[in-house]
Amino acid sequence: MIRKIPAAAPLGAALLLGAALSACQKGGGEHDHGAAQGPPADAAHGKVVFTTTCSTCHGQDGMGVKGLGRDLVTSEFVTESSDEELLKMVNTGRPADDPLNTTKIAMPPKGGNAALSEQDVRDAIAYLRTIHKPS
Repeated sequence: MIRKIPAAAPLGAALLLGAALSACQKGGGEHDHGAAQGPPADAAHGKVVFTTTCSTCHGQDGMGVKGLGRDLVTSEFVTESSDEELLKMVNTGRPADDPLNTTKIAMPPKGGNAALSEQDVRDAIAYLRTIHKPS
Protein backbone atom coordinates (compact mmCIF):
# COMPACT_ATOMS: atom_id res chain seq x y z
CA MET A 1 0.00 0.00 0.00
CA ILE A 2 1.33 3.44 -0.94
CA ARG A 3 0.99 6.06 1.75
CA LYS A 4 0.30 9.60 0.57
CA ILE A 5 2.14 12.52 2.17
CA PRO A 6 -0.07 15.54 2.78
CA ALA A 7 0.80 18.47 0.47
CA ALA A 8 1.58 20.74 3.43
CA ALA A 9 4.20 18.36 4.89
CA PRO A 10 7.18 19.59 2.80
CA LEU A 11 6.34 23.22 3.61
CA GLY A 12 6.05 22.40 7.30
CA ALA A 13 9.38 20.59 7.24
CA ALA A 14 11.05 23.56 5.52
CA LEU A 15 9.64 25.99 8.09
CA LEU A 16 10.76 23.75 10.94
CA LEU A 17 14.26 23.50 9.48
CA GLY A 18 14.43 27.28 9.05
CA ALA A 19 13.37 27.84 12.66
CA ALA A 20 15.92 25.32 13.92
CA LEU A 21 18.74 26.94 11.93
CA SER A 22 17.75 30.40 13.15
CA ALA A 23 17.87 29.20 16.73
CA CYS A 24 21.37 27.84 16.20
CA GLN A 25 22.79 31.16 14.99
CA LYS A 26 24.47 33.34 17.58
CA GLY A 27 22.71 36.55 18.46
CA GLY A 28 23.65 39.29 16.05
CA GLY A 29 24.78 42.40 17.87
CA GLU A 30 25.35 45.76 16.31
CA HIS A 31 29.06 44.96 16.02
CA ASP A 32 29.61 41.29 15.30
CA HIS A 33 33.32 41.05 14.66
CA GLY A 34 33.51 37.30 14.18
CA ALA A 35 34.97 36.36 17.54
CA ALA A 36 36.01 32.73 17.78
CA GLN A 37 34.63 30.27 20.27
CA GLY A 38 36.59 29.84 23.47
CA PRO A 39 37.06 31.79 26.67
CA PRO A 40 35.43 35.20 26.43
CA ALA A 41 37.83 38.04 25.78
CA ASP A 42 38.56 40.29 28.77
CA ALA A 43 38.76 43.94 27.69
CA ALA A 44 40.05 45.01 31.14
CA HIS A 45 43.03 42.66 30.81
CA GLY A 46 43.30 43.73 27.18
CA LYS A 47 43.85 47.32 28.32
CA VAL A 48 46.86 46.14 30.34
CA VAL A 49 48.20 44.23 27.32
CA PHE A 50 47.61 47.23 25.06
CA THR A 51 49.29 49.62 27.50
CA THR A 52 52.35 47.42 28.01
CA THR A 53 52.85 46.27 24.42
CA CYS A 54 50.81 48.07 21.76
CA SER A 55 51.05 51.62 23.12
CA THR A 56 54.76 51.85 22.31
CA CYS A 57 53.82 52.36 18.65
CA HIS A 58 50.09 53.03 18.76
CA GLY A 59 50.07 55.43 21.73
CA GLN A 60 48.49 55.15 25.17
CA ASP A 61 45.20 56.33 23.70
CA GLY A 62 45.47 54.23 20.52
CA MET A 63 45.76 57.37 18.36
CA GLY A 64 49.14 56.31 16.97
CA VAL A 65 52.72 57.52 17.25
CA LYS A 66 53.92 59.47 14.22
CA GLY A 67 56.43 57.44 12.23
CA LEU A 68 55.70 54.24 14.17
CA GLY A 69 52.17 52.95 14.50
CA ARG A 70 48.88 53.94 12.96
CA ASP A 71 45.88 55.43 14.72
CA LEU A 72 43.77 52.43 15.72
CA VAL A 73 40.89 54.43 17.17
CA THR A 74 39.55 55.60 13.81
CA SER A 75 41.27 52.97 11.65
CA GLU A 76 39.24 51.77 8.68
CA PHE A 77 41.31 48.56 8.80
CA VAL A 78 40.09 47.86 12.35
CA THR A 79 36.52 48.70 11.34
CA GLU A 80 36.56 46.32 8.39
CA SER A 81 38.49 43.45 10.02
CA SER A 82 36.97 40.65 12.06
CA ASP A 83 38.51 39.78 15.40
CA GLU A 84 39.99 36.68 13.76
CA GLU A 85 41.59 38.76 11.00
CA LEU A 86 43.07 41.13 13.57
CA LEU A 87 44.31 38.18 15.62
CA LYS A 88 46.05 36.72 12.58
CA MET A 89 47.62 40.06 11.66
CA VAL A 90 48.87 40.72 15.20
CA ASN A 91 50.24 37.18 15.54
CA THR A 92 52.10 37.29 12.22
CA GLY A 93 53.00 40.99 12.16
CA ARG A 94 53.29 43.11 9.04
CA PRO A 95 56.55 43.61 7.13
CA ALA A 96 57.58 47.10 6.05
CA ASP A 97 57.21 46.18 2.37
CA ASP A 98 53.62 44.93 2.76
CA PRO A 99 51.44 47.06 0.45
CA LEU A 100 48.94 47.53 3.29
CA ASN A 101 51.67 48.90 5.58
CA THR A 102 51.26 52.62 5.01
CA THR A 103 53.92 53.63 7.56
CA LYS A 104 56.54 51.36 5.95
CA ILE A 105 57.69 50.52 9.50
CA ALA A 106 57.57 46.78 10.21
CA MET A 107 55.21 45.55 12.89
CA PRO A 108 56.81 42.52 14.52
CA PRO A 109 54.68 39.50 15.41
CA LYS A 110 52.74 40.17 18.61
CA GLY A 111 54.07 43.72 18.62
CA GLY A 112 57.50 42.36 19.52
CA ASN A 113 56.27 40.67 22.71
CA ALA A 114 56.64 36.95 22.02
CA ALA A 115 55.42 36.18 25.56
CA LEU A 116 51.86 37.20 24.66
CA SER A 117 49.46 34.27 24.60
CA GLU A 118 46.65 33.98 22.07
CA GLN A 119 44.24 34.94 24.87
CA ASP A 120 46.32 38.06 25.62
CA VAL A 121 46.00 39.11 21.98
CA ARG A 122 42.26 38.36 21.98
CA ASP A 123 41.90 40.47 25.13
CA ALA A 124 43.83 43.35 23.53
CA ILE A 125 41.51 43.17 20.51
CA ALA A 126 38.50 43.26 22.85
CA TYR A 127 39.95 46.39 24.47
CA LEU A 128 40.62 47.91 21.06
CA ARG A 129 36.95 47.42 20.18
CA THR A 130 36.02 49.51 23.27
CA ILE A 131 38.13 52.50 22.17
CA HIS A 132 37.56 52.17 18.43
CA LYS A 133 35.31 54.79 16.87
CA PRO A 134 34.49 53.89 13.28
CA SER A 135 34.44 56.92 11.02
